[in-house]
Amino acid sequence: MMICKIDVRMWKKGKTMRKEIGIIMAAGLGTRMRPLTEKRPKPLVKVFGKPLIETVIEGLRGRNVSDIYIVTGYLKEQFAYLTDKYDSVHIVENPDYLVRNNISSVYAVKDVLGTADCFICEADLLVSDESVFRKELPCSGYFGKMVNGYSDDWVFELQDGYISRVGKGGTDTYNMVGISFFKKEDARVLADAIVQAYGKEENANLYWDEVVDQNLDTLRLKVWPVEAGQIVEIDTVEELTAIDAAALAKNA
Repeated sequence: MMICKIDVRMWKKGKTMRKEIGIIMAAGLGTRMRPLTEKRPKPLVKVFGKPLIETVIEGLRGRNVSDIYIVTGYLKEQFAYLTDKYDSVHIVENPDYLVRNNISSVYAVKDVLGTADCFICEADLLVSDESVFRKELPCSGYFGKMVNGYSDDWVFELQDGYISRVGKGGTDTYNMVGISFFKKEDARVLADAIVQAYGKEENANLYWDEVVDQNLDTLRLKVWPVEAGQIVEIDTVEELTAIDAAALAKNA
């Protein structure tokens, strides 16, 4: 199985040749982490004393990403402090987060998607190793973790070194970890495809990754491998407490 070769030299701050931006999707209800998310958005749940979203922000800032757009919905006002804490952060509201799937969050930033090389990140990630952001990325792709055996999570099938399917369920393949990277040209293709798909009512329940899957004839994407533990998506209270035994008290 081929993957996109990574230059293992660490990213040096200030050495980027092209402008990069980040998009962080933080609009969801986080229902699987109730009761912690009844009064707090899931990305602001703390692990080891720090909100999850801040581990993503600090990873992007460590790469010297110029601007970070946080797409909010549920309890959106609680994210406002981030614009004071980080001068590169901008808040964008997703008004459709209750009636459409997460395609609505990418649609909300359609005007900036395609203006620069771009990271698209989930907000409910624990980034425990920021070095995953500081590698040379010569082409577009998804970050993925190899899982042996069958997984019913989102996976990538590869053909001739490129992603041939983005979808649920696969065996002995890379699983999605919630971070992707699109070169400016590919981000523009994605933005146009999102706008086109969003205009059709039957696409209200689409995940944005399904739009990527529908356009793999145009988008040539590779897999950027990460090791277990470098990026952890936390979906439930049980997963949270398994990582941080004191998390419940911290988030009370």
